[in-house]
Amino acid sequence: MPSIDETLGQYSELFILLAAMTFTVALISFCWDLATASKTLQAVEDRLARQQAPAEAALVGAGARNGAAAGAGSTASAETGLETAGDSLDYGGRRRPAARIGVALAALGTLILAAGVISRGIAAHRVPWGNMYEFCTTGALVVSVVFLLALTRKDLRFLGSFVIGLVVIMLCAAAIGFPTPVAHLVPALQSYWLIIHVSVAVISSSLFTLTFAMSVLQLLQSHREARSRAGQPDRLGFMRLVPTALTLENVAYRINAVSFVLWTFTLMAGAIWAEKAWGRYWGWDTKEVWTFVIWVVYAGYLHARATRGWTGTRAAWLSIVGYLCVVFNFTVVNVFFSGLHSYSGLN
Repeated sequence: MPSIDETLGQYSELFILLAAMTFTVALISFCWDLATASKTLQAVEDRLARQQAPAEAALVGAGARNGAAAGAGSTASAETGLETAGDSLDYGGRRRPAARIGVALAALGTLILAAGVISRGIAAHRVPWGNMYEFCTTGALVVSVVFLLALTRKDLRFLGSFVIGLVVIMLCAAAIGFPTPVAHLVPALQSYWLIIHVSVAVISSSLFTLTFAMSVLQLLQSHREARSRAGQPDRLGFMRLVPTALTLENVAYRINAVSFVLWTFTLMAGAIWAEKAWGRYWGWDTKEVWTFVIWVVYAGYLHARATRGWTGTRAAWLSIVGYLCVVFNFTVVNVFFSGLHSYSGLN
């Protein structure tokens, strides 16, 4: 068996640390974009309102808001009158320098993180996802890559503060919570099924991360729309850069459908690997049970929304519960439950 390149492993840890710092600055940029965009739109509305006579303002105020939003690629809901991003999720004409900086830094952080993950694999002479540290770093890389690829087609920069925030959390968890020196795999993981099973699980979990962020935003936007219908003031101005709750729900549903197929393959591949390694397809190990629980939750989500009419906040909460199960399976089950899958790399 080839020896471990500890020097390259140390460089890998340095790359991952630099990536975490870069993503942190990107997170700040995305948050700044939401904050400044909200203030800018509010300032435009206030200026337009001051230009109108009090009696006239009551009649044309909604039209003035629509005109201010048009330059930002926004629309106004016919039901609530609230400004939101266009449901097409296309890029608007208004410049958002903070968002552009955030995207550029996210791309830079992704490149640095890729260097860290790849160098870790080269140092260990294997695929770099054999323990919780490596799963976190590889998962963060896949999340950022998927997010950047999505940005090439649709304006999802409103997700930046949430998605990149989760990437930062994953990298901090790897560095602080699950530090593991580069080493060879335990015997149970020395199989080509590691590449098949875990890689698909990482991709599926990354897509679930995107839909989790969308579901959280859906709940916020739904709350904002409900307040508007009740005649209450808008206290979530940054949500003007986010599409309607219905659009978020529809996009999250489509992505969850793809993720569910991948997770189904993960479950099946894990059973096949278990038969190769331990001579049985299913043994009710804690990790196996929670992998199945996740499958059941998302299957229920897809079924309830498609056939039972579970839309709106109920669908969002089901999506969020599913992702919390993913997090629980990865953290609590790996750390606190013993079993055949206890190879987190922690002492």
